[in-house]
Amino acid sequence: MALFHVQGVPIGYTAIMLAVIASMGGFIFGYDTGQISDILLMDDFLLRFAQCGTPGDVATCKFSTVREGLIVALLSIGTLIGALLGAPIADFLGRRRAMQIEALVFCVGVIVQIVTKSSWAQFAVGRLIAGLGVGALSAAVPMYQAETAPPQIRGAMTATYQLFITLGILVAYCISIGTRHASGGSSWRIVVGIGFIWPALLIVGIQFMPESPRWLAAHGHIAKAERAIAVTRGLPADAAASDYIIKREVEEIRASVEYERSVRKGWIDCFRPRHMILYRTLLGMTLQSLQQLTGANYFFYYGTTIFQSVGIADSFVTQIILGGVNFGCTFLGLWINNRFGRRKVLIIGASWQSFWLFVYAIAGTAKDPKTSKSIGDLMIVSTCLFILGFATTWGPCIWILIGETFPTATRAKQGALATASNWMWNFLLAFFTPFITRDIGFRYGFIFASCNLAAAVFVFFFLYESSGISLEMVDQMYNDPACKPWTSSTWAPEGYANRDELRQKIREEEAKKPLTAAHAEATQRTSTGSNGSFHDGEHISEKPLTH
Repeated sequence: MALFHVQGVPIGYTAIMLAVIASMGGFIFGYDTGQISDILLMDDFLLRFAQCGTPGDVATCKFSTVREGLIVALLSIGTLIGALLGAPIADFLGRRRAMQIEALVFCVGVIVQIVTKSSWAQFAVGRLIAGLGVGALSAAVPMYQAETAPPQIRGAMTATYQLFITLGILVAYCISIGTRHASGGSSWRIVVGIGFIWPALLIVGIQFMPESPRWLAAHGHIAKAERAIAVTRGLPADAAASDYIIKREVEEIRASVEYERSVRKGWIDCFRPRHMILYRTLLGMTLQSLQQLTGANYFFYYGTTIFQSVGIADSFVTQIILGGVNFGCTFLGLWINNRFGRRKVLIIGASWQSFWLFVYAIAGTAKDPKTSKSIGDLMIVSTCLFILGFATTWGPCIWILIGETFPTATRAKQGALATASNWMWNFLLAFFTPFITRDIGFRYGFIFASCNLAAAVFVFFFLYESSGISLEMVDQMYNDPACKPWTSSTWAPEGYANRDELRQKIREEEAKKPLTAAHAEATQRTSTGSNGSFHDGEHISEKPLTH
C-alpha cells in the first residue's frame, strides 16, 4: 500500500524503511566518531592507556600527542581503505550482502577494542578494523539507497545517510555521559560494546529489504528487479509484471545496464579528460576534502577536550548540546538542499561557517577563556552556530552531490575515489590536530575559517548546479561548452527556456501517462495537489548518453 504520491507516482513504506535501515551504516560511523571524544577523558581509560606520572593517580595521566592522534585517527585509515573496497565488494556480492558482511567486520573491530586491557596499540588497531567496515559501508549505503529508492525521492533518501551520522554522534555523547562514572573499565567498555547493536539492526533489517533493482538487472534477474521496484512503490509483487510505471523503470534500468556493459570502464578511465571525466573526478575529491577542512570534525573528535580547556565545568554536557544542534539542523538541511539547490547552499554555508570560526578563534586568542566566562560562552555559541551552518549545508549536500555528479559508466569508482579523499583528510586532521593545537591553540580556528572561504570560492568557479534535472541531463550540462559553473543554475536542455519550464513540462507529461487502474484515481487526486516537496528532478528518464 502506498504511503503517499509524488508527481502522481506511488511511494511505499518500504522505500522509507530501506533508506532508514541502510542509513544505519551512517549511524555506525557517527557513533564511532562521537564516542572517542568522551572516552579519551574517562578515568579508567586514562589509567590504562595514557602515560601517568604516578601510577594509579589519574590526575597525573595524560596522552602523548602521538598516542592520542593514533587512537583517534587510525579509524580513518581503515575507512579510507574500506571506501576503495566498498564499491567492488558491493558489485560482486550485491548491495545487501555487502552491507551485512561490512557490518560484521565492524563488529570484529569492536571486539578487539573491548578485550583490550592495557595496550593502547591494540585498542587503536581495533578502531582500524572497525574503520574498514565503516568505510566500505560509506561506499555501499549511498549506492544502495540511490539505486533502490524511487527516483522521485532519491535526493532526500540519500541524504538520510548524513542525518544518521549526526544521530549516531549525538547518541554516543548521551551514552558516554551516562557511563563516565561507572566503575573500572565499564565506563568505556559499555560505550564501545553498545556499538554491537547498530550493525545488528542493519544486518537483520536489511535482510527484509529488497535488493537493488539495478544490481538484479545487471545480473540477469529482471523479474526480481520488477518485484523490488513494486515493493518500494507499495504495490503487490504480483502486479509488477503488468504495471506501466514499473515496466517503464525496468526498461530504463535495462538500457542503462546494457550501456555500461558496452563501455565498461576501469579506474584509469576516471582520470581521462574526455567528456569532463577528470574534471568531475577532481571536483568530487576536492569537495569531499573541503567538507573535512570546514573544521567540523575538529569539534566532533576533540570537542570534550576543547571545551574542557576553555574552562567549561562539564564539557560532556556541552558536547551533547553540539551533537543535538548538529542532528536537529540536519533535518532543516534536507529541506534546504532540495529547495535551494547545491551551489547557493554551499557558498552561503561556507561563508557562514567561516564567520563563526573567525569569531571562535578571535575570542580564544584575545583572552584566556579559562579566566573569562564571557569569552568561554562566546566560543560555545560561535561553535553551535558553526555547527548549524555545517549541518544544513556542507554536511548533507556533499553526499548528495557525490551521487549525482558522475556519469553512469564510472560513477561507482569516482564516488569511491571522492569518499576515499574524505577519509584521507579525516585521518590527517584527526592525527595532526593534537600537534597543531599544542602549538597554536585556538588560532587553529583561523585555518579552518580560511579553508571555508576558499571552499566558497571553489564552489563558485567549479561546481555546476545539478539540482532539478536528471542524471542524464547533468552529464549533458557538464559537456555543454556554452555552460559555465556560474551560469549553470539556469541551464536547461535544448528546447526549454529554463528549468522551471522543464519541470512544468515533466509534470504535464507524467499526468498524461497511462497508469494501472489501481493508480489512476490516486494520480488524478495528487497531480494537482502534490507540491513535489521531495522532488529533486530525478524522475526524468535516465537513459545513458551516447557520446
